[in-house]
This record gives sequence, structure tokens and C-alpha cells, in this order.
Amino acid sequence: MESLFVIRVADVTDVADMFRIRISVKENKATMADLARYGVTPESLPAMLTGHGRGWVAEIDGVTRAFAMADANNSSVFALFVEPGFEGKGMGRHLMIEVEKWLTEMKCQQIWLETDRNVLVRANGFYRYIGWVESCLQPDG
Repeated sequence: MESLFVIRVADVTDVADMFRIRISVKENKATMADLARYGVTPESLPAMLTGHGRGWVAEIDGVTRAFAMADANNSSVFALFVEPGFEGKGMGRHLMIEVEKWLTEMKCQQIWLETDRNVLVRANGFYRYIGWVESCLQPDG
């Protein structure tokens, strides 16, 4: 049975919660320093939430427990994270529905995402479960 949650478009006030969730995950771990090496910082994230970028959060009882982000410039989903202990409640699936709908509205013809090539990583099973298919392997695996 799914818990009741609310999904809404993310804004600058969600940045701290998005980082809290991102660094809390058990797979695809990253520290704040790791993210900063890719240019993802509390200062840079707000710009990724406007224009051709968009984010969404899922809240339970007013507390953000999951988020997703997309970039219409390159037709990609580049973040989907659920706080440990809140998996399996449907938030990831519903966030992806919002992401896919928005990218379609932004006239993206084919959307994509990258994930770990290890089939044992839960994200791989999740993406396949909701209908995504593997199309190619990146040079770095």
C-alpha cells in the first residue's frame, strides 16, 4: 500500500533537502565534495531548476523524501533519489511520470538517463520495471 505523498515542482527552498537526500542514499553514493567536482553545489543547483531544467520533490507530511531532476536541453533525466527508508512507496514512479510528462511537453523526442551498468543495482531494476529499456553502453561503462 502506498503512503500518501504530494509531488510538486521544486524551487530554491528545496535545495538543502535535495542535497540531504542525495548524500543519504546507499547506492550511487556521493559526498558533497564528489558532487562539487561535477559542478553540483548548493549554489549551482537553483539554476538547474529553471529554464530548460526542472526538478520535482515528493513530500510526506510536509517533509521532502524524494526528488527528480531533468534537463530538456539534452532530453535527460539526471537525478532520481529516494531517501533511505522511504523506498517502495511509489514516489520514484510518480516522480518519473512528472519528469517524462514535462520532457514530452518540452518537445523532447527521445529521453534518456544514465545509470550503473551493474544489473544488481536497484535503480536498474526500477527503470526496467517502469518501462525503460537499455539502449547502449557508455564508453566508461
